[in-house]
Amino acid sequence: MDIDIPSHPEPSETPEDGVSATAGEPLADGVPVAGEEALIEAFKTVFDPEIPVNIYELGLIYEFDIDEKGGVKVEMSLTAPGCPVAGEMPQWVADAAVKVDGIGEAKVTLVWDPTWGPELMSEDAKLALGIMDD
Repeated sequence: MDIDIPSHPEPSETPEDGVSATAGEPLADGVPVAGEEALIEAFKTVFDPEIPVNIYELGLIYEFDIDEKGGVKVEMSLTAPGCPVAGEMPQWVADAAVKVDGIGEAKVTLVWDPTWGPELMSEDAKLALGIMDD
């Protein structure tokens, strides 16, 4: 008996470098700004739907900066340019970031340089996916 396993359609084109998403509003004066750890915990709530590991542990968050007014800028990548959620993932990350108390606006930009590779994953992610270091 053949089982037909559904697959994601290939996107018609690879998202361009610099595609971005925004969320949130500026913090009111006097609101304490969140620290990096709180933001990292928010990133850990976002998962690639095809991989059972959060995007932070996968190494998809390349860089982030929280300014003195609680605004955050994030550069992230995807495991592959053809990722079926490429157009949605930056918005998921921006939405997760602004849920953190002390984060106002978030801008998440998709970048392809450097290219993501398994070496960017945390040890926990490698262990969860059964990837052994040489």
